[in-house]
Amino acid sequence: MPWDYSEKVLQLFRDAMAAKAGTHMGSIDDPDGIGSHGSLSCGDALEFAFKVDATEPDPRRQKIVQARYRTFGCTSAIASSEALCALIEEKGLTPIQALKITNADIVDYLDGLPAQKLHCSVMGAEALQAAVADWAHKRNIPLSELGLDAIPTGEDEGRIVCRCFNLTEPFIRRKVKELNLKTIADITNAIKAGGACTACHHEPGGLQDILDDTWGRSDSSQAATPAITDPQPMPQTSSSMTRTPFQLAREVDRVVESDIRPRLQHDGGDLEIVEIRGKKVFCRLTGGCQGCKGAPQTMRLVVEDALRAKVDAELEIVAI
Repeated sequence: MPWDYSEKVLQLFRDAMAAKAGTHMGSIDDPDGIGSHGSLSCGDALEFAFKVDATEPDPRRQKIVQARYRTFGCTSAIASSEALCALIEEKGLTPIQALKITNADIVDYLDGLPAQKLHCSVMGAEALQAAVADWAHKRNIPLSELGLDAIPTGEDEGRIVCRCFNLTEPFIRRKVKELNLKTIADITNAIKAGGACTACHHEPGGLQDILDDTWGRSDSSQAATPAITDPQPMPQTSSSMTRTPFQLAREVDRVVESDIRPRLQHDGGDLEIVEIRGKKVFCRLTGGCQGCKGAPQTMRLVVEDALRAKVDAELEIVAI
């Protein structure tokens, strides 16, 4: 399905992909602060870095003079990263001041985002926080003494709730409160948790339990549906070498339906298996993924990695 992006989102994306002057995609040598959020295996990843004006002796007054990002993701992820860098540079913010930028500020700068793409703006705000924490550590600046909330360094450690996107309970609880998320759909739109296999929606300690614990038990949660069994990786044993072509095709279809397709459909895309010849799987991306500049990475990091891990390590994915 095509997404209803604002013209500003599309323009920022086009300019970034064309490396036009004034855009911010790239890296910084020896950055003063660097942070990341997400992971390639989950389909979205963002690394954010910045340089400050070193001529100012007081580190608390040093302004960010260069902001850069490296993003693996869709149109909205790249546009959101551009918006984050532009907001910082245009306003001449210090790292401490930059912390006040929220995902809502990024969305406003972009003239809005589809609800299913709000997680892209959250990625930028999280990577910014991690980068400022890195900067503060290098400068021996105790952020707590400045009256600021503690900033998490990297992903919040703890029990994994959403196994598809490797999101922990402390991180989900923090974002539920920060972003005032009231439903499972709100959580999925904001941080992607529960957007793939859905097993974490209603299992004990899952998303609904976190919502109930945070906001109080709702009537809808009392009628929760049973949890969906999380698909387990296919063990790589010698038996995988003796599958018939029919059995191999069945296993490929199983992983596509349970693991790959939900992840692609969450971003408006899909996958079509055209033919399987021996260990070669001929397939094509469709929907929102078709023609995307990140399609080769999606095919390799989402489709190929999943089929090799859960079906056969020797599979070769051929995009057509």
